[in-house]
Formats: sequence, structure tokens, C-alpha cells
Amino acid sequence: MQQNLAKVNVIYVILLSLAVNSFMLIKYVTPWLIAAFLPIYTFVFLFAGIRIPKTKNIRWRICFHGAAMLSIFLYSAIISIFYHIILACFTIPNSYWDLIFSLLICYTFMSLFFLGAVICVYTTSIQLGIMLRVLGVLLWLVPGANLIVLYYILKTIFKEIEFETAKEEINENRRHLKLCATKYPILLVHGVCFRDQKHLNYWGRIPNELFINGARVFYGNQQSAIAIKESAEELNARVKEICESFGCEKLNILAHSKGGLDCRYAIENLGMGKYVASLTTISTPHKGCEYADYLLTKIPEKTKNFIATHYNNTLKKLGDHKPDFLAAMQDLTASACTEFNKKHPTPDYFFTQSIGSLLPKNARFGDTFDITTRFIQKSDGTNDGLVGEDSFPWGEKFTLISSRKNYGVSHCDITDLFQKNIEGFDVREFYVNMVNDLKKRGL
Repeated sequence: MQQNLAKVNVIYVILLSLAVNSFMLIKYVTPWLIAAFLPIYTFVFLFAGIRIPKTKNIRWRICFHGAAMLSIFLYSAIISIFYHIILACFTIPNSYWDLIFSLLICYTFMSLFFLGAVICVYTTSIQLGIMLRVLGVLLWLVPGANLIVLYYILKTIFKEIEFETAKEEINENRRHLKLCATKYPILLVHGVCFRDQKHLNYWGRIPNELFINGARVFYGNQQSAIAIKESAEELNARVKEICESFGCEKLNILAHSKGGLDCRYAIENLGMGKYVASLTTISTPHKGCEYADYLLTKIPEKTKNFIATHYNNTLKKLGDHKPDFLAAMQDLTASACTEFNKKHPTPDYFFTQSIGSLLPKNARFGDTFDITTRFIQKSDGTNDGLVGEDSFPWGEKFTLISSRKNYGVSHCDITDLFQKNIEGFDVREFYVNMVNDLKKRGL
């Protein structure tokens, strides 16, 4: 892809360089040349790289267009600098106004070109992240530093587009196989402190990936921060509603974090088990979190109530009916989960499995949980940023996604919350394979 872009860029770089540095030609040859250079500039602005990616997704076409523009901008800027250095030798000191006007026109049109490119990539790229976006804005006028940032922006975008277009091609080629067309639909159950929302999906790109590969997907829609008992009651009602409304006898449940405990309670105490074909818990603290015990006993009562009150008020504004942050946290302590496990044995009348992931002991700077990982290690050992490794295993089968050098897979990476492409681990493909395994089991 980048090789194809390079071939096209040579033409576009020449065209853009001519257009933005045309002041002397327009002034001393003929003003009518502006009628040629403005359309040339507009053409490069609108069509550079627009047809290169083999994708039907307009998002990636726009993103690649922006990356192509940035690449063209970089080389044209270098040419423009050298051109004006040479021009200065002929215009100073006799016609320095020609140099000034040429620089102003070049700077104006190059800035507009750069702005258009940035808008394209900033509004479409996922992998750029906040840090690169902020550095791009802060340093774009700092010589040297702006080129370094631009290099990393281009590297990130081209890598992202290659990955996404390859994935699109894979899905298109295997669509007919319906790898995720399980007998029973999929129910995704979120964890604590989040809600199922349309525009900020807790499960990132996973639901769409499953849908493309034939799955029917539903959401738990329970409140974000309430005790296990209350959350289980909401999930039980939701499961019955789905089964009755859509005529499906059972559901395959994929439950993340506290959602796994909510489901276990509903199965054991509320009779939800008859509607369950399988239960997969993901990053669920079955043995609780030792650090939660520590925090709830060490933090002063006044401070805990202050945090809980403000958190609950925020959750109410976001849609929770009766949030109880402290109750939700208390249910995740190791002491509470010890008692929970005594009363909630592993069901043996449907398939059960658990999944966990790890971050390295020295998580790289910038990871969402790079600080919490180090803190939690003291009480819970190796962990995913929130839950310790020993707390994951449950059910008939356990899968551990081990850390990879300085990357690893965090508590939220496993649900694709931040839609981050992790080197060595394709979270969307992981879920496709997981659901395909359920299909092979006849579920």
C-alpha cells in the first residue's frame, strides 16, 4: 500500500509544490496562470490517495486520504524551503517583497493543506490516540519536533489502515462460513462502572465483528454500579425478555468482570440457568480483589462516602436508577467473594469457561493501567490492571492471555473498550474464535 502511495505521491508532490510556489510565475509571466494553479491545488487537496486502499469503508478511505496529504505535505514543505532559500539569493536586497509575498502565499496554502489532512486523520483514525493528537497540535510549528511527530503519525496511520483493510478482506472472504452463527444468540454482559451505550460501546468493535460473522448479539443493559443481587435481578429479567421476544430457548452469555458474578448469582438464586446455554466469564474476579479489601478498610469513612455520593450522582445523570457504588465495590472484595463462592457452586448442566489476561510487571508508560498494575501487584500478584491472575479461573475451561513484552492485555483491552490494536493479540479475532468454538459445541 505504501509503495503504491509513493508512486502516486511523486506526481502529487510536484503538482502541489508548483501550485504553492507559483507567485513569481504568476507575477512575472502571466496572471492567468492562477487559473491553472488553483485547480491543481484543489485537485491534490481533494483526491490525493483517495483511491489507493482496497476497502469499501469510507472511514478508511478518508483516513488514507489524510495520510496521503500529510505525506505529500512533508515532501512539498522540504521542496518549498529549498526553493525559497534559492529565491532569497536572487531577491535580497533588491526585491525582498517578492520573497515575502511568495513565502506568505506558500505558507497560507500549505497550512490549509495541512489542516485539511489533520482533520481527515484526526476524525477517522482510532489508533492515533490522545497523546499523538495532542503532540501534533502542540508541536506542528516547532521545527524538527513537528517532523518527528509527523513521522510517528504517518507510521501509526498506515499501520492501522493496512490492518483494518486486511481484516475487512478476511471477513469478506469468510462471510459465507458464518463462523459465529451459534444455535443460541450471544448476550454481552458488562462489568461495574459502565453502561451499554450505542455511541460508546463497552465492547468496542467486537459486536460488529461477531455480527459480520453471523452472530446474533444482545446486551445485558443492567445498571452500572449496584450490588450483585440487584444487578442479577435486572439481568434475569433481561434474559427472559430476550428469550420470549425473539423466540430463542437459551442464550450464550459472555460476561465481563463483575458481570460474571452477577450472572452466577442469577443462575443459582433466580432460576436463570434454564435460559443459559453457556456462560463465559471474562476477567471476572471469582476470588475477589485483595486490594479492594485494603482500600475499603484503610480509606476513612468520610472520604469513602464523599466519593460514593459524587459517583452515584454522576451515575444517576447517566441513566442509573438507584446506583450504589460502595455496595458494588464491597461485593468485589476477596472476603465477600469467599462467601459468595460457598453459596454459588459452578453449574454442571451447561458449558462454563473463564478467560483472563495479564499486563507485564513493568507495563509501558501510557497504558491505561500502568500505575494500578504496580499497586495491585503488592496484594493480588500479577494482574490485568484490576484483577489478579489467581482470581480468573472458573468453570470447565480456563484460557489465560499472557502478557507480551511491554504490551500485555489489560482489563479493558479484553473488551476492546478503547479499540486499541495490540501487537500480537487481535481481540476481535479472539472473540470470533471463541464464539466459533461455542458453535462447534452445538451451542
